[in-house]
Amino acid sequence: MKKPAGNTRQTAAAAKAPAGKPALAETTEGFPWPSAHEIKKESNPFTDRDWRMLVYAWSGMAVRLAIIFTLMFSVYQFLANQEQKRVEQTMSLVELWENKDYQQAQRALKDRLTGLNAKYDNLLSANPSPTEEQVFRQRIGIEAMTASGGDMPLADFTENFDRIVYFLNRLSFCVDGDLCSRKVTDAYFRDYAVSFWSYFAGYVDKQRKAGSPTFASAIETYVRNGPPTAEAK
Repeated sequence: MKKPAGNTRQTAAAAKAPAGKPALAETTEGFPWPSAHEIKKESNPFTDRDWRMLVYAWSGMAVRLAIIFTLMFSVYQFLANQEQKRVEQTMSLVELWENKDYQQAQRALKDRLTGLNAKYDNLLSANPSPTEEQVFRQRIGIEAMTASGGDMPLADFTENFDRIVYFLNRLSFCVDGDLCSRKVTDAYFRDYAVSFWSYFAGYVDKQRKAGSPTFASAIETYVRNGPPTAEAK
């Protein structure tokens, strides 16, 4: 007797299936049933016919705009206050610069440099190049720091010179630390600082080589990092 063809398990499963209902094939993937309802689009509250929705929408927009404006105004006010503090700090240095001791130091440097410029005026051509003028000024600055550089005793002149160096260093630190207003500082002090450096850069270099590597470094930073200006004689 021949055995029935096919798998005995498939035959058993077919035998158990109810009559009139075909057995469902086994699958490894399932798919969601498509919804019979279309997705409803959200209505725009700004175009809604209901006046309550319109009031709600526009009031919400007004609140958001008010918050944004308040934040922007707060940032602006903070920056303005910071700049005001920097201006006040700069003006305190201006008042210090007009102090009697600093006025005396300024006159001492001016008188000494004026005398040396007049003494060696014949060594400079009528139309000197920038390099020639730079060398000429640095030589005058070096001689100003000697006993023969002027009528004032060298010890007294050195005291006045050190006072100017201290002030310009302090000024540079204030600007570099963003504690002073660069715009106001430049308006009051840049020309003087540039002129001072043009005369005494050579002397400063000698002092650094002699064992003071950071001597007047803050002044140099302020002069070199600022906007270019014409050097005042």
